[in-house]
Parts: sequence; C-alpha cells; structure tokens
Amino acid sequence: MASLTASDGIGTHPWLMRLAATPEPLRDLADAAHYLCVLHGRHPGVIDHALDHARLDVERGWLEEAAAAFGEERAYLVRLVAAAGPLPSTPGQAESEAAALAQRHALDMLAQSDRAGCAAGAALALALDWEPIRDVLDSAAERLGLTPRPSALPLAEETVSVIDTLTREHGVERAMLFGAQQMYAQHRGLFDLLEARASARAAH
Repeated sequence: MASLTASDGIGTHPWLMRLAATPEPLRDLADAAHYLCVLHGRHPGVIDHALDHARLDVERGWLEEAAAAFGEERAYLVRLVAAAGPLPSTPGQAESEAAALAQRHALDMLAQSDRAGCAAGAALALALDWEPIRDVLDSAAERLGLTPRPSALPLAEETVSVIDTLTREHGVERAMLFGAQQMYAQHRGLFDLLEARASARAAH
C-alpha cells in the first residue's frame, strides 16, 4: 500500500504540484475546486458508502472518524466553490463535465462494493490523497481571502496503522489494494483533466 501510494498517489502529479506551489492563475485554482466538488462535494460520499459496507470493527472505527471529518472537508469545498464564483469559461465544457460525472459514478460504485476490503481501500486511499489535495484547496483559499482550517481527517500514521491491521489480520490486502488503486487512478485522471482544461484556456 505504501509503495502504491508513493507511485500512484496524487501527490506526485505535476499539475497538482504546480497548483499547490506556484502562482498559477486563480481561474486554474477555482477550476480545481469546482471539479473536486463534483467528485467529493456530495453526501453520501466515498467514506460514507464505505462505512455502510464495513464488516470489521477496525475499519468501522476508522471510517466513523473519517466520515465525520470529511463532512467538514465537504463544507470547506463548498465554501471555496461559492467564493470562486462560476466555472472559468473553457472550450469543451460539456465533455469535461461528462468525464467528471463518469468519475464520480465510478467512485460511487467502488465505495459500495460488497467485496470485503475494497470500499475500505478506496476510503483509506482518499484520506491519504487528501493531504496533497488539501494543499491545492488551501492555496485557492488564500488567494480568495479565506482562512484555511486544519484538516480533521485521521493522521496518516493512524491510517497506515489501520491498513497494517487489515492486511495482517483479515486477509483483505488484494481487495484493499484494488480499491486504493482505483481511487488513485480517478484522482490522477481528474488532475489530467484539469491540466488539459488549463491548457485549453491558455490557448483560447
């Protein structure tokens, strides 16, 4: 799981790193907030669905804490989108929206999987990916005059401990890895889309 996160997690995506660390146009940050809201701004979301499918005490305890914390992250996303205003005008808008909605549907299906460990793997990966995603959201907040608040999601060390327990004691490693892999793939696909949209705006 650690090697998968290092190789496939969103933290190494070039466009995320640019948005988080350099003064890209505000419209690019606003675009990211809007599309992250499409993926993760609805309730119930990935972690909520995973909680409904939790079978083991160790995953249920973590998911209950994470679900409550992600409610705060969802509210933060909504505030950012409201402050950012309308989506920046971009060629191919209909196609972009269709792609994002397809991603959201894929995540909904993944998080409702009955395969033991799959939904938990997706939720755990979301929490691990959220830290670098939060860097982008906080960058947008600062540019929009909002004050970022610390995330209340479980610490990475706690998340890793839950992963270790589930893989060592309950034999769900393959299903968890599949869920995590799919989550990371959807996030990377989203940031590929955001980068393509920024390029289209710059060329338009």
